[in-house]
Amino acid sequence: MAKTAAGIVADPIYKEHLTGYGHPECPERFDAIAEALQPLGLKEFAPRKATVEEVLLCHTKDYVDKVIEDVEACSNSGIINGSYQLSTGDTNICPNSFRIAMYAAGGILTAVDAVMKGEVKTVFCLVRPPGHHACSDAGMGFCLFDNIAIGARYAQTQYNIEKVLIVDWDVHHGNGTQEIFYGDPSVFYFSTHQHPLYPGTGSEAETGKDKGVGTTLNCPIFPGSNSRVEVTDAFEKKLVPAMETFQPDLVMISAGFDGHVNDPLGGLNLTDEDFASLTKIVKEIAEKYAEGRIVSVLEGGYNLEAIASAARAHVLALMG
Repeated sequence: MAKTAAGIVADPIYKEHLTGYGHPECPERFDAIAEALQPLGLKEFAPRKATVEEVLLCHTKDYVDKVIEDVEACSNSGIINGSYQLSTGDTNICPNSFRIAMYAAGGILTAVDAVMKGEVKTVFCLVRPPGHHACSDAGMGFCLFDNIAIGARYAQTQYNIEKVLIVDWDVHHGNGTQEIFYGDPSVFYFSTHQHPLYPGTGSEAETGKDKGVGTTLNCPIFPGSNSRVEVTDAFEKKLVPAMETFQPDLVMISAGFDGHVNDPLGGLNLTDEDFASLTKIVKEIAEKYAEGRIVSVLEGGYNLEAIASAARAHVLALMG
């Protein structure tokens, strides 16, 4: 594959979302990956804040209001170190969390703009908090807003994008992204994830509803020594054939690196080389159907050394 012009959305502002002492989704994740990617010469894009209207493309107004209320209550409580809990689920917040979450969602919109305007072919979004567990009406699993889902809807509303493929290789199933697009035939959600594991969704029987039946493809993977082979097989034998029919106009990746063999929260055994291989498969799909356009979004991954090396392997593969 030819070398591909690649960009990055990153800003130290993402470290201002605090999660409390000892929490795995910590600000240090940003520094670890940023340091690993710095020598690659990626074109840098500064994130903007998403507007409330843009977040409402995927979330209910009641939920957005609830996040604002919770963050305000957090500020008033005096608990400012990130150990305050979002009321809808297992997500820690601090007084800055709503603002930073709007920058996380906005970072993906910045990336979509860059790719759709032809400034680069691929962009990696080094954002936090992550997003793929955030449902339309509830945050959970360390996530406030579903960054990648908002980006997909934005691409469809702002540009001539009809069909979006979202590839999610995080070790945890992206229940939020699946829920948001479950009845929508224009967004194909493909996930490999460890099973059984949080949040417990993502069985092979979950294929969509109404007009969206057939555009959700879940590949649950049992933990253990064969898991890396099974993940690669799912991409080659299930994702690639499915795209011959779907033929996306834009490809997006929920790039969680907690499937890494050294991750503390997962039981899969993917290596840096595996993340590179998966990226190449997705890149071939993008080049065949979507003019090479890829927006990759950081999700999970909690061993700092592993996420740094895996993200580097992933971005190098995006670059070709």
